[in-house]
Amino acid sequence: MKMPLFRSSKIIESQIDEFLDVVAEGGLVYKEGVKAYLEGDTADFESRIVAIDKLESRADKLSKEVESNLYSQSLIPEHRGDVLGLLENADNIIDTAKASLHQFSVEQPNIPSELNAQYMKLAEASFNSVEALIVAARAFFRDAESVKDNLYKVHHYEGEADQISDALKRTIFASSLELAHKIHLRYFALNVEKVSDKAEDVADRLAIYAIKRKI
Repeated sequence: MKMPLFRSSKIIESQIDEFLDVVAEGGLVYKEGVKAYLEGDTADFESRIVAIDKLESRADKLSKEVESNLYSQSLIPEHRGDVLGLLENADNIIDTAKASLHQFSVEQPNIPSELNAQYMKLAEASFNSVEALIVAARAFFRDAESVKDNLYKVHHYEGEADQISDALKRTIFASSLELAHKIHLRYFALNVEKVSDKAEDVADRLAIYAIKRKI
């Protein structure tokens, strides 16, 4: 389905579609990167870092290209700021995911195997919130009326991530681990949860943009 907002520019339509693909893929790479770290698969983990670095660079490039084309072609001046704001904030999702994987690489948290399942559930909830956000973002360009129907999923998965993170932190601090170790593990629970927080931030903005499109 074509983007009604850009009937006159297939190039911009294609660039935005690719941008959203890249952010979605970044979320998937992030989830798989956390999984590889938890499983101790160093080679796979490092390959995920390389992949997310490339995706983040590609997202930045596409965002700048869309901005340039919107201004050079004088397209949708009434919605230009909202479109660029959406892309900029969606780009923050992949930036956050990239930073999170790099923190795993730099700090090498010692995660007890009995906590692996909870960390993985948290990573999956964060990924699900990103995936739902991308569906809602595509709807914004194609059918603004349906955006609201998709945004509730972002909030659902972000709330799920909050609950999983809270339960994980309670498990950590109820354990017999050293306090410094507990604090480090809590930091990485927050680190993974932050990806879903960024998705919810974009969802909140998207809800406003969608309303403005219908006015």
